[in-house]
Amino acid sequence: MNTIPQNLIERIKPIELLLLDVDGTLSDGRLHYDAEWIEGKSFDVRDGFGIYLAHHYGIKTGLVTGRQSRIVTERARELNIELVYQGRFDKGLILDEIINQTGLKPDQIGFVGDDLFDLPLLKRVGFAAAPADAHEEVRSRVHFVSQYAGGRGAVREVIELILKGKGLWEEILQRFYPAS
Repeated sequence: MNTIPQNLIERIKPIELLLLDVDGTLSDGRLHYDAEWIEGKSFDVRDGFGIYLAHHYGIKTGLVTGRQSRIVTERARELNIELVYQGRFDKGLILDEIINQTGLKPDQIGFVGDDLFDLPLLKRVGFAAAPADAHEEVRSRVHFVSQYAGGRGAVREVIELILKGKGLWEEILQRFYPAS
């Protein structure tokens, strides 16, 4: 990810909101149940830090998932994600709600998704991305495929790509590793 193609930079620069699918994108897609059938999910702290960086540098984030889960609500709260749409499989229609709510245009919105339910939203946003282990139909239709799997750093890589494409990466590096 050293050199970003110009056509990808042109898609990235307008992005003000990055929407994320949850299962298979922000999490690894596996569901864990205890003896009481209480659900659990696995999230990667690198993705969480990527979301922190996005927020710090002015990029909002949102979650769009077909399943309803208290875990998603709590993870969103923990990461200060304000836009959370759960229990929604009509992901293409959600974009209209988000545009009405935020005033953004489709080319100012990115989405990271991994499965067929995500295709209607991926098709309509300005920047579409997928984890490495996304369904092949999804990978073949997005602008960027992460080298990392869902729940294993894919979201972080996409966010870093956006920050680099916006010309913010050197500032971020200076923040964490200032020159002598």
